Amino acid sequence: MHELILLRHAEATPHGKDGKDDRERRLTEHGRNEARAAGEWLASHHVSYDRVLCSPAERTKETAALALGQIEPLYIDEIYDATVGMLYDLLDKHADAERVVLVGHNPGIEQLVAFLVEGRSEDYRGMPPAGMARLHFDGPLEPGKAKLDIFWSPPN
Repeated sequence: MHELILLRHAEATPHGKDGKDDRERRLTEHGRNEARAAGEWLASHHVSYDRVLCSPAERTKETAALALGQIEPLYIDEIYDATVGMLYDLLDKHADAERVVLVGHNPGIEQLVAFLVEGRSEDYRGMPPAGMARLHFDGPLEPGKAKLDIFWSPPN
């Protein structure tokens, strides 16, 4: 893997308001606009990717569809509520792809950024809804070895 984009799902409806399971929460209208803005940023920067790994939750599926429409995602149950270690192991299994996008949830996504860039995964807050981190690797996937090219968040 040479490039990794970590994308947190866009703004979703609040949990528990309608009695549905957390995985069934959908994007708000604002969230749909955030996801579209993420896709526009990727397109305007000519970002390409070979593989999309996505949580099967409705809000991540919607985010991927609106932001990354060009490739059908692989929906992987383990991404939902994953720890940093679980996400790292998953990425290691997909290291054969040159450019990967991982669409998931906090706190795992934001902690994974810190783990790959700084080699630590303590509490790290800073990945807003529809936020993206674009990372590059000069060698194999290893903690603390990624270069953070850009951190993008949608306009308010």
